[in-house]
Order: sequence, then structure tokens, then C-alpha cells
Amino acid sequence: MFTVEVRDHVMIAHSFHGSVFGPAQALHGATFVVDAAFISTDLDHNGIVVDIGLALDVLKATLKPLNYQNLDALPQFKSINTTTEFLTKYIFDQLATAARSGELGRPGSELHAIRITISESHIARASYEAPIHLA
Repeated sequence: MFTVEVRDHVMIAHSFHGSVFGPAQALHGATFVVDAAFISTDLDHNGIVVDIGLALDVLKATLKPLNYQNLDALPQFKSINTTTEFLTKYIFDQLATAARSGELGRPGSELHAIRITISESHIARASYEAPIHLA
């Protein structure tokens, strides 16, 4: 498999519901480093997986509405624990839609999968990976 990965970051605030979250139940901030990996079994006729510049543009556009926001206040996250794990799937869904629409400079049908990894600190991260045709 061939993989091209791009990276950006997002700064958010949020809180969690449930005693399992301890002090994180209170409103707190986080800076997440987001890695988006685009995976293909083959290179295209240009010898690439996806256009790196377009991949970075799509990732930035996906993160922009979240940046400097309190996720608790956004309608799409009402009553949802916006855990790192949850956010990996949310970002995956946005990027899979873009890939299927050809926004990465290559037909989405030619891509195998996308993996989203969010690092919430230097010691903890979460990932979500799936074929884009099953999303």
C-alpha cells in the first residue's frame, strides 16, 4: 500500500458527560494535531497517491469550522461527547466525502482507505481507518 499523509492542527474547547471522564467533565481546551493518511494500492498515472496540496487544503477546510470553537455549542455536536475517538470518525467522514467527489486530484474510486490520527498530547492519540467506499 502507498500512503500520503498531511498534517494540521485545531484548537478547541469542549466538555464531557459521564463520570468516566473525571475532571474532563468540566469545560477544557485542547490542541489536537490531526494527521490524514490517504492510502492506495496503486499510484496514479502521475506516480502519486493524491495531490498533497489538495489533500492539505481539504484537511484545513474540514478543520476550519472547528478551530477556536467550543464544540459543545456547535449544533452538529449537541449532546455528543466529542472525544478524540469520535472526532477521528467525524473528520474521516468529511475527507471521505471530499475524496469521493474527486477533490484530491484523483478519482475517489482509485483510493483504498483513509486513516485519521489525532494526537491530543505527546503520549496519547486515537485513530480511525476505513475504506472510503464503505463510509
